[in-house]
Amino acid sequence: MATLLHIDSSVFPASASASREVSDTFRKAWEEQHPGGVVIYRDLSAHPVPHLTADAHTAGFADPAAHTPEQAAAFAERAQLIEELERADAVLIGAPMYNYAIPSTLKAWLDNVILFGRTAGESPSAKGTPVTVVASRGGSYAPGTPREPFEYVQNYLTAVLAETLALELDFIVPELTMAPQNPAMSELVPLFEASRERALQAAATKAKSLAERLTA
Repeated sequence: MATLLHIDSSVFPASASASREVSDTFRKAWEEQHPGGVVIYRDLSAHPVPHLTADAHTAGFADPAAHTPEQAAAFAERAQLIEELERADAVLIGAPMYNYAIPSTLKAWLDNVILFGRTAGESPSAKGTPVTVVASRGGSYAPGTPREPFEYVQNYLTAVLAETLALELDFIVPELTMAPQNPAMSELVPLFEASRERALQAAATKAKSLAERLTA
């Protein structure tokens, strides 16, 4: 029985969020393919995790028997997030682009789960776990576009998820999501619609193939 860890970070509800729409499509396809599986769900907008504190940070490198009460309390929450990542057979992350970067709530989650000597370092504890990131954005930052130099989401998440945590990373990128709302982008609506359709199809296909692979 495989476990999917599903993280959403959009501040918008599903009806107004491209990342939630695509990640929801992935999750539904996963559940249809693997109805007996487990889904661990975290909505970081509705229920933000604590930002990393000095106590939570230092506790990660100290003997638990020597933890102060403050360190013990702070690390307990951090340890739960790490254990959820380690339990997962696959990870799904909704990562919309806000001001050229990921939401601060998602950054807080990453800061908590990255622990050198456990999830990072020579033998990362979740190494090889497949992670699918839905990296939505209002415009286009694809290679060759004027805003390519401002693409910090995929570059950053590749460094963190693939290089630091050693996860098996795949991106689904719905772009031009502001086209239907921004009159100045009206001519880009067909491109947005095509991008949306590709993203939804990719999410369903990826979810089914992962579920098949992990339950074979």
